[in-house]
Amino acid sequence: MDVLGDIIGRDRRTDAPALVAPAVGRDYDYRRFCTTAWKTGNFLRHLGVRGGAGVAVADDPLPEPVLTLYGAALLGGVVSFGPPSELDSPRAIVAPAADIDAEAVEPGTKPVAYGDDPGDPTVAYFERDVWSENPTEPPDHIAGTDPLLRAGEERYSHGDVLTAARTAIDDHGIDDGTTVAVGGSFRSPGVVAAGLVAPIVAGGTVAVGPAPEGDVQVGGEGSDVETDALL
Repeated sequence: MDVLGDIIGRDRRTDAPALVAPAVGRDYDYRRFCTTAWKTGNFLRHLGVRGGAGVAVADDPLPEPVLTLYGAALLGGVVSFGPPSELDSPRAIVAPAADIDAEAVEPGTKPVAYGDDPGDPTVAYFERDVWSENPTEPPDHIAGTDPLLRAGEERYSHGDVLTAARTAIDDHGIDDGTTVAVGGSFRSPGVVAAGLVAPIVAGGTVAVGPAPEGDVQVGGEGSDVETDALL
């Protein structure tokens, strides 16, 4: 597994739980998680996301930001969690409908809202538009050295993130029976690696939302993982 797309390949589709968000009553088994990530990637491609393109994603503990990370990764997009102002003209912005001001979006940037229907034809609606996409793996060829995450001025490659994820797996015994509760900000690359990627590599479960519960906590008060030391 050299790139993030490898861990959501066709052979990973099972009935085991992959992503749960109890606070909003949503869960994805590996079959649905992989397929929805592919559909998200195909949707982002229609918006112009390609290798090296920036994708600004809300730091929001819900399934949509997690799926956007994986969908963008399939295309070689570079994800930044947090305000889009931290990126130089991102190709896409993915955020709750209430946080998107279409008039403030720069030319060349495509706004995508989730949650409530934005009711604005210039703003894509995640739930509707991703649902209608083709449920097949995007064909893009990504290398392990290609950038995946941006945090401030730092960029982290697919290989960097997967190496950090494997370190978290080895250090904390994460396996296919482990639920990892993500309590920290997605703006931390270490939280992304240990919380959003490591469980999927191991075949375990990612739990997101306010006060998620799990066998291992990543980020936040009482974190079991020293996320700052990973990346």
